[in-house]
Amino acid sequence: MEERDIATPSRTKEILAKHGFTFKKSLGQNFLTEPNILRKIVDTAGIDQDTNVIEVGPGIGALTEQLAKHAKQVVAFEIDDRLIPVLADTMLPYPNVKVIHQDVLQADLATTISTAFDQNLPLKVVANLPYYITTPIMMHFLESNVPVQEMVVMMQKEVADRISAEPGTKAYGSLSIAVQYYMEAKLAFIVPKTVFVPQPNVDSAILKLTRRETPAVAVTDEKEFFKLTKSAFQLRRKTLWNNLQNTYGKDEDTKALLRNSLEASGIDPTRRGETLSLAEFARLSNEMLARK
Repeated sequence: MEERDIATPSRTKEILAKHGFTFKKSLGQNFLTEPNILRKIVDTAGIDQDTNVIEVGPGIGALTEQLAKHAKQVVAFEIDDRLIPVLADTMLPYPNVKVIHQDVLQADLATTISTAFDQNLPLKVVANLPYYITTPIMMHFLESNVPVQEMVVMMQKEVADRISAEPGTKAYGSLSIAVQYYMEAKLAFIVPKTVFVPQPNVDSAILKLTRRETPAVAVTDEKEFFKLTKSAFQLRRKTLWNNLQNTYGKDEDTKALLRNSLEASGIDPTRRGETLSLAEFARLSNEMLARK
């Protein structure tokens, strides 16, 4: 029955009133009140009875409900203690949902995954991420080496643009590289700000990230590679040469190391960071390490 969906404006209002819930700006809470968009998210993620799902920030359970209807098992991390009783109420009809009252950034994901899920089934992250903490949450999943096959996440459109950006564009930066190193990024669709309560100031986008079988480029040392890419975008208007000196040092030995590494990589030091592809950054990072 359509009107039973948590995400309808009237049902959302009812649930909030029943539990006397008020929004906390500091937690970036915006609840989606359009069931069709939620169904589209589930569809984009290709969730079926053979899929396990992790959700972050379930709120009152609008997306959780749609996931529960399709997935094998759903584990949702909620940081706001005021929402725990609300979720206990709204998720009552769904025994395949487990709500964990914890900040996902503090969570031991590997342990949670091994205890909560059937290890033989694919694992996906599907979430409407709080705007203020989108990037740390995504990086937490990517860097923690857990077997997440795909992420379908809602975020500010501007952040989605940055993550999926190509070299040479304004949006391209160290965040694009950090995510694209692990995943293929594709903007799935736009979600207008009008379908949220309270209404945010900007539109959102659904980003679909699919894990690569091996990272996009082969690097000698991942930590050094990411240090290099961050340094290249430190000051966007500066040349690669200036930014690298700011990070690595301006003494003669360091300058010689940088100069020789750039030359061996076939990269003009007067270029700007945003013009370099992942492959060029990998080449430069590997050359620098080989010369250290």
